[in-house]
Amino acid sequence: MTEDAAGEDADATEPTDDGEGMTYADAGVDVEESEQATAALLDAVGNVVETEYAGLLDIGDQFLSLATDGVGTKLLVAEALGDYSTVGIDCMAMNVNDLVAAGVQPVAFVDYLAVDEPDEGFAEQVGEGLRVAAERADVSLLGGETAVMPEVVSGLDLAGTAAGLADKDEVFDGEAAVGDELVAWPSSGIHSNGLTLARKAVQSEYEYDDPFPADPEKTIGEVLLEPTRIYTDLLGPMREHDVRAAAHVTGGGWRNLSRMGEFRYEVEDPFPAQDVFAVVQELGDVAPREMYETFNMGTGFVAAVPEGQGEALADATEDGRVVGEVAAGDAVAVRGMEL
Repeated sequence: MTEDAAGEDADATEPTDDGEGMTYADAGVDVEESEQATAALLDAVGNVVETEYAGLLDIGDQFLSLATDGVGTKLLVAEALGDYSTVGIDCMAMNVNDLVAAGVQPVAFVDYLAVDEPDEGFAEQVGEGLRVAAERADVSLLGGETAVMPEVVSGLDLAGTAAGLADKDEVFDGEAAVGDELVAWPSSGIHSNGLTLARKAVQSEYEYDDPFPADPEKTIGEVLLEPTRIYTDLLGPMREHDVRAAAHVTGGGWRNLSRMGEFRYEVEDPFPAQDVFAVVQELGDVAPREMYETFNMGTGFVAAVPEGQGEALADATEDGRVVGEVAAGDAVAVRGMEL
């Protein structure tokens, strides 16, 4: 590995020849096929009132909203290290962040833990992570379900559902407008998406307990397990500054901005990508475009706010900043690289 790949000067944002490096689909996850399967499921169920991030149920003056998600193959890293202390945070975060992206206040959470055999040790670690996450998100844990299914599950799987409430005038419109400013907030690392690609790239040269090249005081596994940031604290400021739409940058990477409507999203000043992304890119020979179409690349949440309000919204939060604007067109362009 080159020094640049893991050091502070590493830059996975510059457009270069895509080459023949590793892709998310090659690693086993085709995002487009997954989206088509989800659409087919919703069509079959019918009568689903949904936003881009959460389903809504009209209960009078308010909407009851539900979001469900899991931790994904990040669990395999936890299993390899025998450390499940953070995956409960990931499980909670992936759900409550989706509610926030819809403009809904998360209020409660239930989890579903499926195992091939009961193990009090890792169940306790998962529970502790959920407790920490509930405090960060300010939600109530309403229990959950542990299912023992040795012929269905190998190891464990963890998922959950978050419930939220919002007055009808509080839910985001979900549609940006030309001229809007894009305000963003950094991620805490790789979060809980793209781990199939990240794992295969890393394992081509390292074990999870090997020192992380950019910070040898940590192991590679510890860096991959850095828990997903929870963004519930952004909801109040976003409402106060008339946010039209928001995007939780998860599966599909920066293409998720297109969930705010068919526009051109010009991102000129994104947050720098953490070292873990440079390591994955180098080891997997992953093209820059593939990185941005798979990972958050240092930015975990983006909101579209009317022109002139971007700086005010950024200043109202701890670490927000204006990163770009919404223009006419149909693309996501990060420093000129179209996705």
